[in-house]
Amino acid sequence: MASISDLILQQVKSSTAAVQIPSAAQNQVLNGLSSSILGSLTQTAAQPGGVDLIKNLLSGKANAATSPVTKLAGSLFTTNVLKNLNLGTAMNGTLSGLVPKIMSSLSTIIRDRDGDGDVDLNDILLSLRGGAGGGILGGGGGGILGAATSILGGILKK
Repeated sequence: MASISDLILQQVKSSTAAVQIPSAAQNQVLNGLSSSILGSLTQTAAQPGGVDLIKNLLSGKANAATSPVTKLAGSLFTTNVLKNLNLGTAMNGTLSGLVPKIMSSLSTIIRDRDGDGDVDLNDILLSLRGGAGGGILGGGGGGILGAATSILGGILKK
């Protein structure tokens, strides 16, 4: 089963396939998009109410284009990647415009993984962890997702 970073990278590659990215910048753009989206998910999960924002985005209940999670990913991408590449205004606009599309496509790959008939926080956590084996967010008890899972477990039991 793929980790969240694999899922994000798949969506990034799919979304950028039709864009003529200069070959010298292609790896930076792909990696930058992936790390910006992952960074946004990670930073949002650590904020009060952030888990609900992610849940609503990934379950399709929130519009990806207007989600604070998407806006943060776009900001991270622009600040950390695009401003250093000097690709020009038109290319920067095209590439930053892909962030909502990628975020929206992530919601289509989150499915009912626990078999309870709906997409809920548990399904999202299972998807982010990459299943029982753990994903890059630190499933299996380590990393940010392990910590988030512990915190969420405590909150949901209350």
